[in-house]
Amino acid sequence: MSNRVFKRKIYDKILQWKEESRGQSALMIQGARRIGKSTIVEEFARNEYASHIIIDFNKVSPQVKSLFDDLMDLDFIFLQLQAIYNVVLQERKSVIIFDEVQKCPNARQAIKYLVKDGRYDYIETGSLISIKQNTKGITIPSEEERLDMYPMDFEEFRWALGDTTSIPLIKTFFDRRMPLGAAHRTKQRDLRLYMLVGGMPEAVKTWVEFHDYVRCQEVQDDIVVTYEDDFPKYKKNVDPVLLRQTLRSAAVQITKKFVYSKVGPGYKTVEVQKAVELLTLAGILHPVTHTDANGLPLGSERDESYQKMLLLDPGLMLRLLNMSLGDISE
Repeated sequence: MSNRVFKRKIYDKILQWKEESRGQSALMIQGARRIGKSTIVEEFARNEYASHIIIDFNKVSPQVKSLFDDLMDLDFIFLQLQAIYNVVLQERKSVIIFDEVQKCPNARQAIKYLVKDGRYDYIETGSLISIKQNTKGITIPSEEERLDMYPMDFEEFRWALGDTTSIPLIKTFFDRRMPLGAAHRTKQRDLRLYMLVGGMPEAVKTWVEFHDYVRCQEVQDDIVVTYEDDFPKYKKNVDPVLLRQTLRSAAVQITKKFVYSKVGPGYKTVEVQKAVELLTLAGILHPVTHTDANGLPLGSERDESYQKMLLLDPGLMLRLLNMSLGDISE
C-alpha cells in the first residue's frame, strides 16, 4: 500500500498555531489511537519547516529519553539530537516533534524550558487516555496549546476520493433551502459509503486504493483489536472484559438510550459507568445527553439520565454490528 497522505482540516489549524504562536508555545495534538496524528504532523513538518526531527517515544532508545532528565545544558541536548538523527536544525526554521510524548513524561515537562529557549518550534502528539494518566511527578507546561483530532469527517472522506465539489454544493442548496432533486439519491449513496468505510485513515486508504470492502473490514478489525489490546493496561481501574463488552454494547444500543444493565450480567451500574468514563477518556466513546430545550442554550434542559453512546467512527461502529454493503444499500 502506498504512503498516501490525505488532506485534513486540522492542517490549517496547525498552520494557524505556527503563524500566531511564533515559538511562544508548543502544540499538543491529542486524540484516539490510529486517527492519523503522526502522519499529519510529519507532513506539516516537511512542508512548513526547513528541517525537522521526529522523536518517536514508542521506539526511541533509552539514550534519547535520558537527554530530557537534565535540562541544564540545552546546547548539549540539541547537538546530541542532531547527531543521533543526522539532521541540522536551523534557528526559528526547524521543528522538533515529540511523537507519543506520553511515553516520556520528562520530555513533556521539558517543553516549558524548550519553548522559553526559543530556538525551535515544538509539536507533541499523544493518545488521549495516556496523556491524561502519565503525568505523575511532572509539571504540565502552561506553554502547551492543545488541539483535539478526530477521524476523517464526511467532507475529508470525499476529498480522499477526489471529490472537492459535493459538500460546497450541498451547503449552497441548504443555505438556499432548496431540495437536491435528482442529486439526492447520489449524495445519499455517498453518505452511506462514508458510514460504512468510516474515517479512520487506514480504512479510507484501503478503500481508495482497492475499492474492496472486505479489505476495509480487515483494517477495521485490526483497529478494534488494537483498542481492545490496550484494555488490560487499565485493569487496576476497570475490568478489561467489561471495557470490551461496553464498547460492543454501545454499538448495539446506538439507535436508542444507552442502558447500563444491558452491557452484561453481573456488573453493577457504577462499574459500567467507570468503563464508559475510561472509554470516553480514550476518545473511543462520545456520550450524547438528551435535552428538552427548544432553543439556546441547549444545556439548560439536559437530562443526564438519558444518554446515547456514539463511537468515534461510523465505520468501526458498523463493523462491530457486522453490517455490510448490502445492509445499507438502497
